[in-house]
Amino acid sequence: MNLDTITIRDIARELKLSVSTVSKALRDSYEISEKTKKLVSEYAAAHNYRPNPIAQSLKKGQSKSVGIVVSSVDNQFYSQVINGIESVAYKEGYNIFITQTHESFDLELKNVTHLTHRSIDGLLISLSSETKDVEHLQALHKKGLPIVFFDRVTDDINTHKVIVDNFNGAYNATLHLLQSGYKRIAHITSPAQLSITGGRLNGYKQALTDNGIAVDERYIKYCMHGGKDFDEIEQAVNELLAMKERPDAIFTASDRITTSVLSLLHKNNIAIPQQVALLGFTNTLLGEVLNPSLSTVVQPAFEIGKQSMELLLGIIKSKHPVTKFETRVLPTALFERNSSRRS
Repeated sequence: MNLDTITIRDIARELKLSVSTVSKALRDSYEISEKTKKLVSEYAAAHNYRPNPIAQSLKKGQSKSVGIVVSSVDNQFYSQVINGIESVAYKEGYNIFITQTHESFDLELKNVTHLTHRSIDGLLISLSSETKDVEHLQALHKKGLPIVFFDRVTDDINTHKVIVDNFNGAYNATLHLLQSGYKRIAHITSPAQLSITGGRLNGYKQALTDNGIAVDERYIKYCMHGGKDFDEIEQAVNELLAMKERPDAIFTASDRITTSVLSLLHKNNIAIPQQVALLGFTNTLLGEVLNPSLSTVVQPAFEIGKQSMELLLGIIKSKHPVTKFETRVLPTALFERNSSRRS
């Protein structure tokens, strides 16, 4: 079977018609006779002609495609965000190109460059844990590329952003641990420069302060690769467990850190929550069935993706330059399970 596709020019040459006539015939134009339309359509079907959506969209000044940059698609949070993006994109006739940074700034830079070379209409991005300089994105923004940030955002570019209430999510999680009787609560988090880190760290600290507990910086550990480096997380856990007054609870700030800490506590034969309780930000679908069931702060990931895509389309479709932008802050949900419950 010949699966090679042909072009309008190929059809025109074989049928001895003009390219314009073939194009109009395929579009069922009133200008073309029914006999010619039939001739062209039958030949096109017999020879596997398929319209080129990229070429068609470029004629209209749009590629009908959007680029997505995330740290890793195997992260439950980001896979759910992508589902939300797709729910809007496909209804609107847009294709998406998904790229992963694996927490590398260099990969983020390469991915953004690659996507823009594909003539995308807009970009949805969550910054890598290594990203400190957003000059590569500022340059694109100044050139008019619609950009929307989600989850990990920057204040250096004035555009739409979709985030969660990181402060209150962390505050409520820490408060739950305190009300459950835990006093020495450690916090394992991502690099300080990430937007999510500050909000969650501040929520954790405020909950301690409001309940008369001094913040002990020895209980705060930063994972500079955002959870990608397992050895980094293991070192943080080992340092906490080696403390003379080791923590009786650990609050973790991201998906990978949370599930990795659970694994490491098991590896060290630490009874959860009897010896050390655990509660963390994670959108894992297995929270209920893990041993013990995992207490979690869950982000509305699907809704983050959905709203991010809607905001991006608003910029893309606007007939005038968009100058007013918003930061949407969505609530988190706390699920209290056995990993943080006193028996």
